[in-house]
Amino acid sequence: MPFPDPAALFPMPDAPSVMFIRNIPDLPANVEIGEFTYYDDPLGPDAFLANIRYHFEFRGDRLRIGRYCAIATGATFVMNGGNHRTAGISTFPFPIFEPWRGKWDGEFDFPTRGDTVIGNDVWIGHDALVMPGVTVGDGAIIATRSVVTRDVPPYAIVGGNPAQVIRTRFDEATVERLLAIAWWDWPPERVTEAIELISQADVDALEAIAARR
Repeated sequence: MPFPDPAALFPMPDAPSVMFIRNIPDLPANVEIGEFTYYDDPLGPDAFLANIRYHFEFRGDRLRIGRYCAIATGATFVMNGGNHRTAGISTFPFPIFEPWRGKWDGEFDFPTRGDTVIGNDVWIGHDALVMPGVTVGDGAIIATRSVVTRDVPPYAIVGGNPAQVIRTRFDEATVERLLAIAWWDWPPERVTEAIELISQADVDALEAIAARR
């Protein structure tokens, strides 16, 4: 096979901390992972699952991560199950405790920001924290220990707490071209053939190849 086995959990025998997280056994149904997206952690698959926080099925939100993402050790995704009400007098979540349940209609109507969506070819740095309902665009980079509280544009580099755009990787016109090429949607055989161009910055050449196929 001319490319890593997309069905393997540990695709690098000499680097057992690297795993294709799509293939983690018993991955929750409310977590969607694209092919070739990897997480690097010496603690193994359980560490990735433990870093998806407050993700309860009854909330209905999903964590969706695209293809070819690189996720460093300790990256954490906080989901909507961690949200508390702030409009009332108390923020305390009384109904999660059975004796205080059933006291009023709407007691489980906690705030939600919807799905958390990580695009394709996203690099998430060590100990970065992604908050609920955030969308991170294709090709973006999240710096180490950033706290991402709002959407990240495609091909933007963000950092800090809260994370702010430091710069964009390409100008707006080039970003539009790259999003149209969408190389991450190609079959892995085609990606393998184009690795040199995908890894460099000659957008014209990559665009020409995309147009021929």
